[in-house]
Amino acid sequence: MATKKISYDQAYSELQEILEKLENDELDVDKLSSQVRRASELIRFCKSRLFETEAEIEQIIREMDEEAE
Repeated sequence: MATKKISYDQAYSELQEILEKLENDELDVDKLSSQVRRASELIRFCKSRLFETEAEIEQIIREMDEEAE
């Protein structure tokens, strides 16, 4: 996957740029499939980071609850 060493913010920003080009018909047919493929990679990366972050936050909350008992 070409999203190695990229932050969530960078991935999201790149995804927004691709979406804007698609919405404005700025992508020619020759680049369309590669940009859609890239968008798919970025979406998977962002979803993964969100799930990881959610799991980390849930773990922190569980630890805080255990400490409070």
